[in-house]
Amino acid sequence: MARPRIIKIFDTTLRDGEQTPGVALTPNDKLQIARQLDRLNVDIIEAGFPSVSAGEKEAVRLIARDKLNAEVCALARTRREDLDAALDCDVDSIHTFIATSDIHIKHKLRLTREEVLKRAVEAVEYVKEHGLTVEFSAEDATRTDLDFLRQVYCAVVEAGADRINIPDTVGIMTPKRMGWLVGEIAKVVKVPISVHCHNDLGMATANSLAGVEAGASQVHVTVNGLGERAGNAPLEEVVVALHSLYKEFKTRVNLKLIYETSRLVSQLTGVQVQPNKAIVGENAFVHESGVHAHGVIRMPLTYEPISPELVGRKTVIVAGKHAGIHGIKEKILELGFNPTDEQMKEILRQVKEFGDHGKQVTTTDLISIASIVCGQVPSEEKTVELKELAVVTGSNVIPTASVKLTIDGKDYVSSETGVGPVDAAIKAIRKLTDNLVNVRLKEYRLEALTGGSDAMAEVVVKVEDPEGRIVSARAANSDIVRASVEAMINGINRLLFVKKREKQANRG
Repeated sequence: MARPRIIKIFDTTLRDGEQTPGVALTPNDKLQIARQLDRLNVDIIEAGFPSVSAGEKEAVRLIARDKLNAEVCALARTRREDLDAALDCDVDSIHTFIATSDIHIKHKLRLTREEVLKRAVEAVEYVKEHGLTVEFSAEDATRTDLDFLRQVYCAVVEAGADRINIPDTVGIMTPKRMGWLVGEIAKVVKVPISVHCHNDLGMATANSLAGVEAGASQVHVTVNGLGERAGNAPLEEVVVALHSLYKEFKTRVNLKLIYETSRLVSQLTGVQVQPNKAIVGENAFVHESGVHAHGVIRMPLTYEPISPELVGRKTVIVAGKHAGIHGIKEKILELGFNPTDEQMKEILRQVKEFGDHGKQVTTTDLISIASIVCGQVPSEEKTVELKELAVVTGSNVIPTASVKLTIDGKDYVSSETGVGPVDAAIKAIRKLTDNLVNVRLKEYRLEALTGGSDAMAEVVVKVEDPEGRIVSARAANSDIVRASVEAMINGINRLLFVKKREKQANRG
């Protein structure tokens, strides 16, 4: 059999991804993401658009000088000032572009086709004179007259372009049309072809794969599908699809770091990943339905197209009104209970009743139900306990929280600031428990409030550790900050308990 063809991954999270509305990364944020992308083993990192601002130029230069294994690229229009700004950053390559569709030429650029062609060629020649690798993009290529598009690409290749990129700038292609276009361009240029697909109609991944099938050897992607409007082709989808759906294509990406990378980018950009997002969404490997849970317990491939461990995740079975006896029993055994068949039926009935009332069944709820039904308390000890809590907040005051925790019998104190008292308190807790279990707060929700000024607040949290274990917990108190802190501590204790149970099971 022929060896698989390596498809290069051109990551533009730090450029096109940062153009996501509301996202603004500091130079240090961008450097942190670049280092993670380098660990992920992407081939090219588009570090930014240097002419945008002084801070952007600083960030690109910082990344270029960090001695990464990946090729570091900067974006530039065909303008001389853009190209000089990029050259001044010590990057390995420059990605230069100019629009070629009539709608862009007429209404945005206000140039002629001849002027566009001249600018494209001169830009490529200028960069090559400085000894750098050049990638050229015909912006809005998928709405460009085909004869003119061929003419532009042939001219820039003759001028020295090392690779050309075909952008579906407004995401209007279908896989069949994308494959056809790449095939047409491949007939006239003999340098590597890249595709850059946007997700306006939800087909960025499919169009990217179609481009590869037609001969493209490089794909532009962003982590979590970030980008303008509906975003770009998501790195995680394109890479996993290439590895799992094709025998003839592979990438150099370290798949096990995909989820870790997704979490870092989400944290630094502030853009949460939708729960049902493929590969990296919270629910991507979570099963509640009884039929599905039963199948996954017997053989994971029954309802999981890939192993979650492949991308650094785990299979999760959750309790809910759609749950079946097998899924719930698996969770109950994991939590340290040994119910009889009759007790198991009663636990399942109560779980479904809980769900019928519109409530999420948390891990703590499951323990409470099982404890009552089985008449036993699992052998669990509270590793972390709250001893004291103090918060300071108000107008013109930075919210500050101080907590005193008992961890394994010893007292520890920490103070932190935050955007509010709850945020400050949770940061203080994480600071003290980080060495014990590095948790991330995935979800925070006020589940129920009673009436009156002394209302009882019920807080539900979901926390996750670096290995992908997710547990939920809740707490109620008339003080929202106190309820939040207690829920967080309950979640940490629950996570520690689950880890302990897993280790015992593995030894057994």
